[in-house]
Amino acid sequence: MIITVTEGAQDYLASLLEKQNVDGMAVRLFVTQPGTPYAETCLAYCRPDEVNDQDEVLETVKLRFYLEKNSLPYLEEAVIDFAEDRMGGQLTIKAPNAKMPKVTADSPLQDQINYILYSDINPGLSAHGGEVKLIELIEEEAGHIAILKFGGGCQGCSAVDLTLKDGVEKTLIERVPGLVAVKDVTDHSNTSNAYYK
Repeated sequence: MIITVTEGAQDYLASLLEKQNVDGMAVRLFVTQPGTPYAETCLAYCRPDEVNDQDEVLETVKLRFYLEKNSLPYLEEAVIDFAEDRMGGQLTIKAPNAKMPKVTADSPLQDQINYILYSDINPGLSAHGGEVKLIELIEEEAGHIAILKFGGGCQGCSAVDLTLKDGVEKTLIERVPGLVAVKDVTDHSNTSNAYYK
C-alpha cells in the first residue's frame, strides 16, 4: 500500500489532532462511493474507541492513520499534501485510483479502458465541462473496438473530432493492447451545452 503523506501535511494534521485534546486521537482515511465517478477521498478524526478491527494502520513520523478496509484498493498511490499560502494553507488529497482501482495488464480490457478514461482523459475534458465514457467493447478479427460516448460540454462541441482522434483514441490505442479502434456514438447535433459551438 503506497500512500504519501508529505511533511507539511503531517505537521498540519498533527496540529489539528493536538487541538482535540484526546489521547490517541488519529486520522481515518477512506473513500466514499469508491469505484464510481462520484468517489470522494475523505479524512476524519478517529478516537481510540472508533478504531475498527478491519482497519489497516499507517504510521507516519507525527501521526497515525486508520485506513478503511474497503477503501484500500482505491487509496493506492494517494498523496496527502499541505501547501501554505497567504490564507494559511490548503490540505489536498490526490487519490488517482479512487474512482476506479488500479488496473494491470491482466485486468479485463473494459477495466483498462475505463481506468484510462477516468484517471487520464476525463480530468482534461472536465475543464470544458465534458466527459467521455465507454458504452461497449466490440470484438472483431483485427482486435477490439471501443464505443465511446461524449457528454457534458463535449456533446455538440466542434472540436470533438480533434479531441477524439488526437487525444482519446491515440491514448487508448497506445496504452491498451488489443484495442485497434475507437468510435464515437454521441449525437453531436445537440449543441445546447457545447463548449465550442
